[in-house]
Amino acid sequence: MEVVQPKDLGQHSGLAKKRVGELCRQKRIFNARNRVIGGDTEAWDVQVRDQKIKEATEKARNETFAAEMRQNDKITCILEGRERRDRKNLCKAINDFQQSYQKPETRREFDLSDPRSLKKDLLAWQSDKDVQNTVSGMQRFMGEDLNFHERKKFQEEQNREWFLQQQKEWKDARADLKRAEDFYMKTRLQFDETAKHLQNLERATRKAVCAAVKEFNKSQVKESAERRSLEKKQEQEDNLAEISNLLRGDLLSENPQQAASSFGPHRVVPDRWKGMAQAQLEQIRLLQKQQVQEKLRLQEEERQRDMDWDRWRLQGARATLLSERQQQRQQRDLRRALDCSNLSLAKEQLLQKKHMKEACTNHVTEDYFTQFNTTSR
Repeated sequence: MEVVQPKDLGQHSGLAKKRVGELCRQKRIFNARNRVIGGDTEAWDVQVRDQKIKEATEKARNETFAAEMRQNDKITCILEGRERRDRKNLCKAINDFQQSYQKPETRREFDLSDPRSLKKDLLAWQSDKDVQNTVSGMQRFMGEDLNFHERKKFQEEQNREWFLQQQKEWKDARADLKRAEDFYMKTRLQFDETAKHLQNLERATRKAVCAAVKEFNKSQVKESAERRSLEKKQEQEDNLAEISNLLRGDLLSENPQQAASSFGPHRVVPDRWKGMAQAQLEQIRLLQKQQVQEKLRLQEEERQRDMDWDRWRLQGARATLLSERQQQRQQRDLRRALDCSNLSLAKEQLLQKKHMKEACTNHVTEDYFTQFNTTSR
């Protein structure tokens, strides 16, 4: 039996303290809810402050809404009271109007429910001319003709008045017709006199106009004859002058100096030029021959240049074709060498993979992963 020394007790207590501290440390580290180590406390403080600000803002917003709701409730109560007061005043005004202007006596059916109807009622028959004697009352019947004499007297008086009125209208119509006929005859006579006077004036005016036109035509004929004679005389003089100028001028004489231009010796006036001289024509033909020879020489040089260009192009195409064939042969050789190298590498990798399968027999199990995260260090 071993004896426990104070030194052992101190070591044991130290180990127990370390074990308890390790357990507390593991709880602080591995508990995601209460873990502080490894966290961003500043960001958490900012989030907490933002959350408090958001809650304060939401609270202020709710208080504002509550104040607005209280204000709206007060306004609603005031409006409802005003509406009730207006409705009460309207009902009172309607009652006053009905009592003043819509009394029961003014209704159409009041006579059916009038309590004083018997006192107000009239006698059943007063006279034949009473307007209350309706058909249903059976006080008058068709065919009785009670006021025949009065009606006949009234009809005779009416016929006499109509006859007098017709006589008066007939006399008035005769008088109006006579006055209209007299006015028509008077107006017709005035129109005839005016037409006769206008006809005489027109005849005199036509005679005066014919005489003036005749004198004017005579003067025009005389002036036309004189003008034609003067024009004919002037035309003859102009023709003689033109013939003389043509005979004496440079046009028919074909003077070459008349085509000389004031802008230089190499310029001519087209409307006076009569053609080139023989020396000028020979010089032009000589220049044309020189131009033809120069053109033939240029064509020969162009043909020679085209031939040289075609020959150079064929040589370039041949050289390009040879270089392409050489390049294809080189690429084919390179591809063959690359295929051989890839084949040898594939064989080496296959052998290496087979060797690794034979050499490596241990596989990863769950015990390999459980050895991590066992302590807080």
